[in-house]
Amino acid sequence: MFTLKTIEEPVVIRVGDSFKTVLSKYGALALDKQENLSEFIGDAEGDLDFDKGIVSFGDVELPIQVLGFYNDDLNQWSWAWDNENIFGAELITAATEMKQAGIDAGIPEFSSPIIQADFNACHTLAMTTVAILDFGAYYAANEDGLDIFVAIDSDEIPEKNGAVKFKDTYYTFQKNFGVYPRVALDAYAKLKGYKIKHHDDFDVVYLGESRFIVGFTERGNLKTIQLLLEEE
Repeated sequence: MFTLKTIEEPVVIRVGDSFKTVLSKYGALALDKQENLSEFIGDAEGDLDFDKGIVSFGDVELPIQVLGFYNDDLNQWSWAWDNENIFGAELITAATEMKQAGIDAGIPEFSSPIIQADFNACHTLAMTTVAILDFGAYYAANEDGLDIFVAIDSDEIPEKNGAVKFKDTYYTFQKNFGVYPRVALDAYAKLKGYKIKHHDDFDVVYLGESRFIVGFTERGNLKTIQLLLEEE
């Protein structure tokens, strides 16, 4: 008698994925990274130096890649890969990678040089880029009336993990970003290196000795959420 082995599908961008699907896959990890950055820098405001290719928070200097910028008057996002004359070739390589990913998978949000968007949508573009390309986090700073989004290319940001953080990050993400909750849970668990088991109407994420159990409706929307912490 043979036992069928369950093959876990990796988290990747597939041809035909919508931007909502890509955000669902990668956004929770990006939010996780942003929380790490927030704890790391506290209330410090970042200062961008494009000549040095860094963002500085007081005495802390971190290398960056420019992703794009937002013009509030025009409600318009512009990708950095379409503005090499402004930022230079070295600071737009990450944005250029996202352009190619958009071309390969047919996702216009990554491959169109200019997108009509609001400020919140710009954050989702930065979030997906940071998680897909495995940057430390992203940061937005206002320069000369434009909100410039940069990816922080550094592993100096301390990574905080744990069952409670995983639960809180996932719940906040699926609640506030209009994504597919079941897709988001599966991808977030896999990208963090946690085991996940799928059942008909609920999934279980194994966070060490703790268990995170999420129930879903037939449409894949979140129904119940429960964290069983390991006994101390």
